[in-house]
Amino acid sequence: MGNPVTSIGSELRDALVARALECGFSAAGIAAVPEDNPDLRRRYESWVDQGYAGEMGYLQRRDEAGQLLRSSLRVAIPWARSVIVCSLNYNAAHPKSIDPAPEGAGWIARYAWSGRPEGDTLSPTDYHDVLLSKLRGVEEFLREHAGPDLEVRSYVDTGPVVERGFAEAADVGWVGKNTCLIRQGTGSWTLLAVIVTSLPLAREAELLPAADRCGTCTRCLDACPTGALIAPRQMDARKCIAYLTIEKKGEIEEELRPLMGRQIFGCDICQDVCPWNRKAPIGATTEMQARIELVNPDLAMLAAMTPAEFRTRFRGSPLERTRLKRLRRNIAIAMGNSEDARYLPQLEAWQQSEDTVLRTTAAWAVQRITHSRQRASV
Repeated sequence: MGNPVTSIGSELRDALVARALECGFSAAGIAAVPEDNPDLRRRYESWVDQGYAGEMGYLQRRDEAGQLLRSSLRVAIPWARSVIVCSLNYNAAHPKSIDPAPEGAGWIARYAWSGRPEGDTLSPTDYHDVLLSKLRGVEEFLREHAGPDLEVRSYVDTGPVVERGFAEAADVGWVGKNTCLIRQGTGSWTLLAVIVTSLPLAREAELLPAADRCGTCTRCLDACPTGALIAPRQMDARKCIAYLTIEKKGEIEEELRPLMGRQIFGCDICQDVCPWNRKAPIGATTEMQARIELVNPDLAMLAAMTPAEFRTRFRGSPLERTRLKRLRRNIAIAMGNSEDARYLPQLEAWQQSEDTVLRTTAAWAVQRITHSRQRASV
């Protein structure tokens, strides 16, 4: 190593991007951390104040002065001067949620299909671990060029960083009307990982933000079943099916249940209809291969899982986060929405559950199927 660098110039920027690609990322870039962005701060504060964050308390955390940590990176990490943003394509060569599906199939979000090869099968893999291991390679490269005073923090969905904003500023992609990051030629099937550094980005190394290429298209807004996309690039998370099936605890509002369709973990609809994903390439990361049993999974099979089987099947998987009790709640809603009488025995058994939420949700599903049968017989 030569003399330690005191800023990230264009040469080091390009070397870091090259290193990120060598580590297996699909794209990378670096953005400067502004001292303050009053407009962004006000918009984030307004979003939280209107309750759009729902029960996601981590988005509402404040410092001792009462400032929202995610309203400005300098609030959460005062020494932050630049952010290295890395993205990974997780697209798989399998059907979309809006494609015809086998009878009795639920839907698990595409990013949660991942599995690491183990013998003749794929064992569960959490994308957090996959991306963080690749991020460490970029971090080590940076440390080789920086002095002993360098401070860094690496995050994969775990830090007080609004990753999409920095990704846009770093020319990694633009924030689409569905609030997802979209990259021309890759689409939105990307996961983000970031390294926050104390090294400033030299002015000559800064790039123009990625251009917004959504144009007049509103397919994502039009397709959202619950109307969670209340305006371009603005989401009411309380209505988002991904939030409802993963983050939401307790009962899901009755008026939202029929709109959730067969989604039992996450939702891909706003990405499935996006024209930029029409020709999105297939991801090549070995650890992100799709476990076939999670593509259009059989609702009856998932409903029959015991707690021990759930732990075995999903340990280390993103689905572990939602836990069996919430997954059963989501399955009960999907069964009710199917209006298929074959699910009545399972739902009636759940009506006797000690879990109040599952009991009331199953009762709703039984009623929905029963009413459907009555209408059909008229």
